[in-house]
Amino acid sequence: MLFKYKAIDSEGVNKEGEIDALNRDIAISGLQRRGLVVISIQDETEQKSIFEISFFDKVSSKDVVVLSRQIATLFEAQVSALKSFTMLAGNTENKLLGKKLNQIGDDLQAGVSISGALARHPDVFSDFYVNMVKVGEETGKLSQTFLHLAEYLDRQYALTSKAKNALIYPVFVIFTFFVVMTLMFVVVIPKLSAIILDSAQEVPFYTKIVIGISNLFVNYGFLVLIFLVFLGIWLWRMSTTEKGKAYLDHLRLTTPVIGNLYKKLYLSRITDNLDTMLSSGVPIVRAIDITADVVDSSVYKQILKDVADGVKSGLALSMAFEKQNKREIPSILVQMILVGEETGSLGAILRTLTNFYKREVDDAINTLVGLIEPIMIVVLGLGVGILLVSVLVPIYNLAGGIS
Repeated sequence: MLFKYKAIDSEGVNKEGEIDALNRDIAISGLQRRGLVVISIQDETEQKSIFEISFFDKVSSKDVVVLSRQIATLFEAQVSALKSFTMLAGNTENKLLGKKLNQIGDDLQAGVSISGALARHPDVFSDFYVNMVKVGEETGKLSQTFLHLAEYLDRQYALTSKAKNALIYPVFVIFTFFVVMTLMFVVVIPKLSAIILDSAQEVPFYTKIVIGISNLFVNYGFLVLIFLVFLGIWLWRMSTTEKGKAYLDHLRLTTPVIGNLYKKLYLSRITDNLDTMLSSGVPIVRAIDITADVVDSSVYKQILKDVADGVKSGLALSMAFEKQNKREIPSILVQMILVGEETGSLGAILRTLTNFYKREVDDAINTLVGLIEPIMIVVLGLGVGILLVSVLVPIYNLAGGIS
């Protein structure tokens, strides 16, 4: 819970701010430990009306990348953690991030560790991020840790953005296709079908199908729209459940062409995560567990959980991966990890695999874009062409009969 407070410090200076705590008593105790005399404290969440809620407040991956680089620079300059977060809170353009940095600063002033303060904001700092910072605290290499985090997040952001951007064009073409087809069924087909039906001539079966669909859109279009809205809501709700997400993740990996892209994207993320964490001193089982939580695929999450169980039981990492489904875990990954274990250069091998799968993702994206563009244009042309032929052929026959 977030509390807004007014207090006086030991020198009689008025202080105002926010503190995150489980309840009011804990918030007051935390402020008193800082040497503050609390004048008033209010639960800020109780004061927020629905009109004050911003649906656009969000901390993006790019914001976290920039923040990590700034923290690394300040730590290298021997600026204290409290001062670093306070300075960054006042200079960030993202209001939500600034508020969270202020809360982290309050926690640091209360004696909480940096990793502990970051862990209170899981919507911004993932379990992977927090554990990396914790290792940096233990090894005394915080500036290097934040720099590694920034580089890692930058790589992942660039890779994920490229994959998402590759899908924008086909989505736009598909949307355009449905808009054009809807306008044809609602505006064009009814006018042409009226001429055909008034002629009392024999109508081909394919023309009857087109006219029937057109009548459905014209007479029951509102009901169709309501059905589509409820279908969209149902799909969205299903995607938020564990079972629904697992189904969508499986569907994503089994879809032709796109599935290959996502598979390589996840493998790149897994190898990059493991390389970053193992090179920072995180124990291998813990690194696998954290990677499972941030891989963003229930299919690969379960695979990594099984791999972690195998390593716990005494198997080498390569053997644990080898026992998994070959469709999701290719043999080249297993063989490369085995080489890394035998030569004692697992980190370098994982880095090589990361670069390999990154190139594979780039190639898959280029192939996807190259295939989708002509296919979508052809499908759009065929769809509109079939509709026009279905109504123009009877009209042409009618005109021929009249002449």
